[in-house]
Amino acid sequence: MKTDTLFHELFRQWPALALDLAGLDPGRAEHYRFRSEELKQAAFRLDGVLAPIEDNDDPYVFIEAQFQPDDTLYRRLFAEIFLYLQRLAHPREWRALVLYPSAGTERIPRGYANLLSLPEVQRVDLSVLSGQDSETPGWDLLRLIIDDTDVALARAAGMIQRPIQDLELLNFIETVLIYKLPRSSREEIQAMLGITDIDLKQTRFYQEVLAEGRQEGRQEGRQMGEALVLRRLLIRRFGPLPEWVEQRIRQAPPEQLEAWAEHLLDAESLPAVFET
Repeated sequence: MKTDTLFHELFRQWPALALDLAGLDPGRAEHYRFRSEELKQAAFRLDGVLAPIEDNDDPYVFIEAQFQPDDTLYRRLFAEIFLYLQRLAHPREWRALVLYPSAGTERIPRGYANLLSLPEVQRVDLSVLSGQDSETPGWDLLRLIIDDTDVALARAAGMIQRPIQDLELLNFIETVLIYKLPRSSREEIQAMLGITDIDLKQTRFYQEVLAEGRQEGRQEGRQMGEALVLRRLLIRRFGPLPEWVEQRIRQAPPEQLEAWAEHLLDAESLPAVFET
């Protein structure tokens, strides 16, 4: 299972989890933004950087999820970190967070053992965490990634039984299980979890956007109201919209706009929303 994408999305949405694993204060999560960084001159790419969004004393956190043995990992990772820090305008505190599925996956090259003993370096054996609980946001989702498939299904079903108020959370749970069950369709996974009949309109995500769109579009008629709702849903899910999407929204009747909004729950890409 390729896990890089899952961890990128996990730490993007729940940065407090990365801070907790790195031994930092998860309460500072709102001061960070997760991103990838490319060091162009050396053709290096840092997999994940949790970067402070304000000029303060919060440290940078460099994140690496390594699920296959790699003899060159630490040689590359430290080279990238130190080059990145060297290019900053001012010296900054930093942490390196390296995640392994088990201790046996780690490979320590000659000459790097002392670097790994630095207090700035946190190496996490995820198999040890599978039986631990925490109130840090995203912890249940981390365990969902590292659990065996049967355990993950049971955990996901328990999470789904709670009131689903966040569309992104629901989609992330489904995406993790799609990675774990590559031969199963999204519909089959939803059936396993008993969420086939969950209505997008029951989520807090949809209701908030619906209320905002209805209020703003009340004076413009039904078409404008439905267009505002759909546009807000799409932007929250996929980011800025290309012109071809804006054009289709402007030209569609209210019934079509509403159908697209409902289809958004199952769509895995922006073009898929409009395949109805």
